[in-house]
Amino acid sequence: MPATLPVPIEFRLPDGWLPASPEVLEAQGVAFAAVRPQADAGFSANITIDGEVPPATATLADLADASVEHLRQVAGPVEVTGRQEVGSEDAPALTQRLLFSAVTGDTRRDLVQSQVYLTLSDVADPHKRAVIRLALTATAAEHDTVLGDFQDFLRTVRPETRTERR
Repeated sequence: MPATLPVPIEFRLPDGWLPASPEVLEAQGVAFAAVRPQADAGFSANITIDGEVPPATATLADLADASVEHLRQVAGPVEVTGRQEVGSEDAPALTQRLLFSAVTGDTRRDLVQSQVYLTLSDVADPHKRAVIRLALTATAAEHDTVLGDFQDFLRTVRPETRTERR
């Protein structure tokens, strides 16, 4: 079963991106995934969304560090090539860019992952704060080409405002 988000969100996918199958969600342990059908050297760029209600003492940097460590356990060496705290005091966020290699299919590929950690409050319960992680993973050759799509996608992410939940 796919993961669920601690705070419901709404967003719009970039043109040409498609929601991934439920099997992909379950395999990756994420609440949502989308793929770009045009593969680069056999790898399809993807956007994933997951989230959690972290311990009160955990910082966004702590969560980002944990994500790097998890990726190291799965893929081996990971290089953090950039990390920046962004957002505001009321809505802090963090971005980081990771370089790593992973075997997909039968081929080892150099991949880049851009991660964004957003702190959100539930519209129905403002005291309920959660961190949503949005990630773009693409080959090193394609990453900068699809980064604009990811940035467009990020601009559409917000807490769900509908009274009925999906």
